[in-house]
Amino acid sequence: MQINMMRCGVVGLSGYTGKEVFKLLLGHPQVRVTYVAAQSSTGPVWQIWPEFLNRTTLVCQKFNVKEVIKRTDAVFLALPHTQSMKVAPALLKGGLKVIDLSADYRLKGIKIYETWYGHKHTDAKNVAKAVYGIPELYRQKIKKTKLVANPGCYPTAAILGLAPLVSTRSQSISSIIVDAKSGVSGAGRKASLSLLSSEMANNFKAYKVLSHQHAPEIEQCIHQLAGGRLGIHFVAHLLPIDRGILNTMYVQLKNPITLKQLHTLYSKFYKMEPFVRVHPLGSQPEVKNVAYTNFCDIGLAVAQDKKTVVITSAIDNLVKGAAGQAVQNMNLMCGFNETEGLI
Repeated sequence: MQINMMRCGVVGLSGYTGKEVFKLLLGHPQVRVTYVAAQSSTGPVWQIWPEFLNRTTLVCQKFNVKEVIKRTDAVFLALPHTQSMKVAPALLKGGLKVIDLSADYRLKGIKIYETWYGHKHTDAKNVAKAVYGIPELYRQKIKKTKLVANPGCYPTAAILGLAPLVSTRSQSISSIIVDAKSGVSGAGRKASLSLLSSEMANNFKAYKVLSHQHAPEIEQCIHQLAGGRLGIHFVAHLLPIDRGILNTMYVQLKNPITLKQLHTLYSKFYKMEPFVRVHPLGSQPEVKNVAYTNFCDIGLAVAQDKKTVVITSAIDNLVKGAAGQAVQNMNLMCGFNETEGLI
């Protein structure tokens, strides 16, 4: 049976996201992992990540385009921003399906990318072809593409939390504030003084206030859903936990809405979505309940004036915010059941 299985590769295995992708693929019934590579780490996978001892015999090697094309049908690029654009064109030309977990193909405006990421973009052609990978919104396009731009973690939580309201009541929205909080794994696997456990313990802080690189990504999608520009302000915070995101969105409306109306709107919007759970009235999502899952949990509240809406959304930043959503996208691209390997 393995001859019919999808051969997958993971490039960037030594990072948290690459590891999470690899872990999910090992348990995927339709997939065989046939290639792994990393920039800084080589050798048996279990030596890089000891939890995979006796679970795989794969050896992580330096990236080689010809080897990837020869040995895989689909490849996950879990590379730092600005690196995927260097290798994706050759992989696509070689006939592979590519799921990019960096920001290189998310922003349709090349100049916007260059401004926020401080690097010249060298693959505008494929930016135009890439599909933004939120299955709940762009499922049919994802099924047909060869290149998915996997969304960022903060944008995933924000966009899923805002989509039903923005796509149906954009004319009534005066402003949106996204108050986002993430665990430290969202910063990646790197040595940094500010991320040391002794620095993070008993601490909580905002960072890159109104200047976070995920802001234009959120705006791009929300403006598309709204059919025009909306005032959106995004502020990120760092939590002293390993993983998880909790976004609280404050939406100011011109016209009133009741909590029951809001809850009905969200329940209908996500009724058929396997990975979005709208909480019952009076209940709010918690990070611990989505940890290590591909779920996005959403909670709702409306102020007494019925014009101030509060939406909370919780995800695991490494799963629904990265690797899990990437596998979900691969399932769609390959014609598998969307939940395969994720539930």
